[in-house]
Amino acid sequence: MNLEIMWLDWTGLHVTPWKLVGYTGALMFGGRWVVQFFASRRAGKPVIPRVFWYMSLVGALMTLSYFLFSAKQDSVGVLQNLFPTFTAAYSLYLDIRHRGWHRDRAGP
Repeated sequence: MNLEIMWLDWTGLHVTPWKLVGYTGALMFGGRWVVQFFASRRAGKPVIPRVFWYMSLVGALMTLSYFLFSAKQDSVGVLQNLFPTFTAAYSLYLDIRHRGWHRDRAGP
């Protein structure tokens, strides 16, 4: 997974499968704010939809995996993504426990 993907050589970037995991995780982790923005705009008040916590958890796990298992093995990146992973998992647990597994789309 640390070998360069040759068909992406035209980009001038050194892209490996692990970097694709990292890029996807970073996009997912950052994209959760877009989801939160549109949910709040639709509701007319600040809300955090459950998909925000799913995106947080998956994005943090993907970027954590990148920093742990790629050739990068960067301890700063591990530490930076370790705490958000636990926070997102706990917040998702609380949301499911508080609102139920099959809650209405709009929610309280």
